[in-house]
Amino acid sequence: MSQTPQTKGTSTPVEFNSFAPVVGINFGNSYASIAVHAKEGQAECIANEDGERQIACAISFSGEEMYIGNQAKAQLVKNAKNTIINFRDLLGKKFSEIPQPTTPAASAPVIQHPDLPDTAAYKVEILQPAPSPLPAPSNPTSKVGTPAMNTPRSEPVRTTRILTPSEVASIFLRSLLTSAEDFLGKKVEGAVITVPAWWSAEQRAALETAAKDAGIPVIQLLEEAAAAASTATSASWVGDDAASPLLPDRTQLIVDVGSTSTSLSLLSIREGLSYVLASSYHPDLGANQIDDKLIKHFATDFTKKTKVPLTVAPAPADSVQDQRAEARLRLAIEHTKRTISASPGAATCSVESLKDGFDYTGSINRMRFDMVASPVYVSIADHIVSLLSSAGVDSHEVDEIVYVGGTGSLPGLDEKVGSAGGFDEDRVQTPFARGTVVGGGVGDPTTILARGAAAQAALITALSSNSEEDKELKEAITHAEGDVNKVKATSRTLGLLFPNSTEEHAELGGVFVPVVQKETALPARRILQLEVGLTQDSKRVAFEVWEVKEGIRVEKVKVEAEPLSDGEDEEQEDEFEEVKHKIISKEILLGALEFEAKLGLQVKGKSELAGTWSTTVQVQFIVGIEGELDVEAKEIGGSAEEGVQPAVVRLHVPAPSA
Repeated sequence: MSQTPQTKGTSTPVEFNSFAPVVGINFGNSYASIAVHAKEGQAECIANEDGERQIACAISFSGEEMYIGNQAKAQLVKNAKNTIINFRDLLGKKFSEIPQPTTPAASAPVIQHPDLPDTAAYKVEILQPAPSPLPAPSNPTSKVGTPAMNTPRSEPVRTTRILTPSEVASIFLRSLLTSAEDFLGKKVEGAVITVPAWWSAEQRAALETAAKDAGIPVIQLLEEAAAAASTATSASWVGDDAASPLLPDRTQLIVDVGSTSTSLSLLSIREGLSYVLASSYHPDLGANQIDDKLIKHFATDFTKKTKVPLTVAPAPADSVQDQRAEARLRLAIEHTKRTISASPGAATCSVESLKDGFDYTGSINRMRFDMVASPVYVSIADHIVSLLSSAGVDSHEVDEIVYVGGTGSLPGLDEKVGSAGGFDEDRVQTPFARGTVVGGGVGDPTTILARGAAAQAALITALSSNSEEDKELKEAITHAEGDVNKVKATSRTLGLLFPNSTEEHAELGGVFVPVVQKETALPARRILQLEVGLTQDSKRVAFEVWEVKEGIRVEKVKVEAEPLSDGEDEEQEDEFEEVKHKIISKEILLGALEFEAKLGLQVKGKSELAGTWSTTVQVQFIVGIEGELDVEAKEIGGSAEEGVQPAVVRLHVPAPSA
């Protein structure tokens, strides 16, 4: 009845009306974002002092100035050697563990720390302010200090600064903390920070140390899949759109496409609790690959228009001019991708003085864009197919696809994943199908992780410290380690089978009502209330408790041939398409229950059911941590003579032996 895979995190649908001074931080390798609980208790991403909601993870030193965020990223054009990017994934790693680049660095290179063995570091040039001159004497007639009156302040001194990835992360995280406190107008009392599922214990510890040095009170390091699930189970995400309902129990695929890697997670969502069925991590597959293809496309177009040769990666640059031109293009296509994501029309890529004084303006429509990015889309779709295959899950069993990251905002990716993955387009829910991506809506892939982290922070801080139960729950949430904490889950669906001899239900021999879905984390309790019809001669209620196996049946259906035009050969081969249907089959009979109804009511009126009897039955399933099952069924409501007690029956099924 149960199996023991690993869990990666949980999420609970929750709304908060209080404006708690806690934040959620999505700390990516390329971009970061901050979310707080604002109006009506909903989590929202806030902007830093430069108006950025997506803050580039970059720090640049230029003379006496230090730039952070998108201002720092702009320094990659002319000040690349003093600009630090992609530092998050170096946290907790030794220098010997870091692959050395085979091409010239487009930013500050990673070096061996001169003083600390096997420690990675960055070496940047800065201008150190010179000491101020001596102050003028307070007594004008005094000769003490007189030389200082005629000594101007000396020029800043050029020097070098060695920074470890932890020190760089602390500087960056401190800026995020400042932005959050400026927005809240009060001191931040707690923060939940997202981390990749594949991070080691050393990397997590290094991030906690960096955050502590930045003055951030860390409540929890939350895995990215759990943060996404936290957002995707919130009231604002589910909404009340009857046209595209999200089932409370559903199978969810999370597609997280970062700049340098892609992570996939397959979750079962059961009553707001997320359980990881399978996950995979794919380094070197992400937005940077799309950027490289776009840069090559626009560089070729520039050369075609101006006859000026421009060499871009992966080919070695011919000159510093080519390196700077590539950096300018890389910055410009960020705007191009955002435009393609938001508009069905064409997007432009404009760069002043791209090379040799020539300005460049190019355009690309969505169809051409998707053709350029198609190899990356196909790779992601292929990995999704492999993930589903490894988990033994058919694509038609996936109820929802959630996208994370800026690349997840591209409609072309959703179209390719849907077609190549074989998902049921009429059934699977995506933010694009529901229209929640446009205009930075609730399904915006760039804000999902930060909002989920903020919801988790508010949930944890809402737990009272006075209650012993809340203390234990808070301890379990904040100290659960995904790779260590193992839980059991149901491997098959548990439910009720009401005998029925009609032809419609001949295959199962009755009407099956699911109660506890498969892949539900244990322990679990489910309560179901239903109307049961009674015969006029007998008021007995009887049903069986079954474990059932769910699957997919593939049926080949002949496709209607199009009418032949004049001159076409009438002999054409029949074409078929595969149609998938969900099926269930009985596996294990766990027991049967029956009782005589005492609170039944007769249906009155002129309907077809007039004169028939029915009763309301409440059934409770409790599945223990080891898989033991307790079922209780009882009548509720209705009317009864004085002193008549409603029927109650129970069933106990021991846990399966090891």
